[in-house]
Amino acid sequence: MNLLDELFAQDRALLVAYLCAGDPDMEGSLACFQALAEAGADVIEIGVPFSDPGADGPAIQRASERALAAGATLSGVFELCAQIQGPGKVLFGYLNPFLCYAQERGGWEGFAKACSEAGVHGVLGMDCPVEEEPELRSALRGRGIHPILLVAPTTPDERIVGLAAEAGGFLYYVSMTGVTGAAFQGDEALVERIRRVRQLSGLPVAVGFGIRSGEDARLVARAADGVVVGSALVRLVEEHGAEAGPALSEKVRELAAALAPGARG
Repeated sequence: MNLLDELFAQDRALLVAYLCAGDPDMEGSLACFQALAEAGADVIEIGVPFSDPGADGPAIQRASERALAAGATLSGVFELCAQIQGPGKVLFGYLNPFLCYAQERGGWEGFAKACSEAGVHGVLGMDCPVEEEPELRSALRGRGIHPILLVAPTTPDERIVGLAAEAGGFLYYVSMTGVTGAAFQGDEALVERIRRVRQLSGLPVAVGFGIRSGEDARLVARAADGVVVGSALVRLVEEHGAEAGPALSEKVRELAAALAPGARG
């Protein structure tokens, strides 16, 4: 069984923590990711730096710029990923770097092989609609890796059902229209929408975009199977650099404490 399946089988909402790989550099980035894992993150999203991260807000854009300036590559990200111990690991990025890597290594099978060797449990392509690159999803499944797909607030019910049929591991529900790091817009309508997505999909649902506090996480956990936090953690790396470990650990412990067993409604 894929580790993501085991994790999401628990009777609580998981903490899914994102950082951009290679920020502030590869060595410092590994220490930051390991701090997330040791402090209680259940799943980590390993962001692949990209020059045009269109779905991301300023904090993650700056993180990508720092990582690329420090020499980060997808090959280097795979090497970093292989060294992270403990949690579920999701490779999170944009199609362009994935496609370039695949073209240099015999296609999507080569990309999937690299994911498997790095211990990746799921891959999320931010800008890859379900109609595109079915060969990528097939190659990932062949290696026991879940293709993770996105659902937006504007996604119609029938499309949610179709996305769930092509996805694995969990669906990533974007809590608002816009980019990452925007002010969280949590209310009862969001909770009901998450419940609706779960009902339609039959898959676990992890919710991200804008969540930054224990209070935010607790609200989302009333309905979601996972709570995704990214920009709030990326800002700590921006502030503290390679010494961000203690600050990241403190933030993760705050968020994890808000996700008590049985919190899901």
